Amino acid sequence: MHTPRRRITAFGSSRLPEDDPRFADVEALGALLGANGWDGLTGGHQGMMAAICRGIRAGGGHVRGVTLERFPTPPDNHLSEEIRSRNFFERMQILIEETDAYLVLPGGLGTLAELAMSWDLQAIGVLEKRPLIVYGDSWTPLIEPLRQSLIWSVDEAFGHIHHCRTADEVLAALA
Repeated sequence: MHTPRRRITAFGSSRLPEDDPRFADVEALGALLGANGWDGLTGGHQGMMAAICRGIRAGGGHVRGVTLERFPTPPDNHLSEEIRSRNFFERMQILIEETDAYLVLPGGLGTLAELAMSWDLQAIGVLEKRPLIVYGDSWTPLIEPLRQSLIWSVDEAFGHIHHCRTADEVLAALA
């Protein structure tokens, strides 16, 4: 019997160059995910999105990219499939709703917005619970100050987030 593949949405910067060591790390993580039965869903552009796409495809997975009509599709993005969205809100809705887990890679304000929306929608029960993983050390300096500074809509909001520094930790959080 064929086990259906699960889908992980990866959020991350489009601006991280291929020669940054984090690019190779994320590509290797993607290959491990693909080899362990995960397909990908990304914003479909360069940087971290391209790295995870390359990896998942190399590991035997399928990657759907949700790109924006206002920007050209980047060359060499390693997508298996592309969905063109009209705007950021439509794009974010697909990325957040059509997945089994979230992987938050190094990124900027857009990635922070995606993390916040995914996190809050689960915490308040709008979405069913699914793994929400922040990967690497770039998010570490932000997470604890958020715990201390924000007024949380639910007391157990921090129970929804997993901080992983290695690929093995990611696989364990997804198990």
